[in-house]
Amino acid sequence: MKELLRTNDIVLISAVEALLTEEEVSFFVADQHMSVLEGSAGFLQRRVMVVDDDFDAARKILLEAGLAAELRDG
Repeated sequence: MKELLRTNDIVLISAVEALLTEEEVSFFVADQHMSVLEGSAGFLQRRVMVVDDDFDAARKILLEAGLAAELRDG
């Protein structure tokens, strides 16, 4: 799996989840339950991970949705 984006913005994560689900791209949101350890301070970012074979398609989906600034390099 490759990291598509990393953020604390749960609204952004929800939007990305919806976009990827609609296009049937396999993904996983890592670190979403870390707030238990950090005390909900919000300093640990969640990562949207995408299956290697779907990575290019996932990037294209986010680019077309106007979310280029949110993407990780690579």
